[in-house]
Amino acid sequence: MQAVDKKDDGRAVYWGTGRRKSAVARVRLVPGEGKLIVNGKPGDLYFQFNASYLGIIKAPLETLGLENEYDILVKAEGGGLTGQSDAVRLGVARALCQLDPENRSPLKTEGYLTRDPRSKERKKYGLHKARKAPQYSKR
Repeated sequence: MQAVDKKDDGRAVYWGTGRRKSAVARVRLVPGEGKLIVNGKPGDLYFQFNASYLGIIKAPLETLGLENEYDILVKAEGGGLTGQSDAVRLGVARALCQLDPENRSPLKTEGYLTRDPRSKERKKYGLHKARKAPQYSKR
């Protein structure tokens, strides 16, 4: 499965999909100067200028030393900013594996290719939340 397209100007586009909690991020890596665009907005504006979210997203590129060579174009849906930023990180890492199979081992050792399976547990009947029970009354 090769997820590489050609844009009309001849540049290669690399795809990767990331998921975390209920967030899904479809990521495209395009040769450029390191811009991040999420849902049509600049990435720093979308992630509210939060340095930790932006650092999480750019971590796979920084591991490989490619932070100023590719633009990241993202379509993010569902969840909140934390889940979306982790989903984008996974999508970027997968797209970098499409770019060059040699990138896989350094990304794998850093843990960027592992999908975090934790998600919200469903609420059960008779309880306030998934596990929070009503207060016990002796009489």
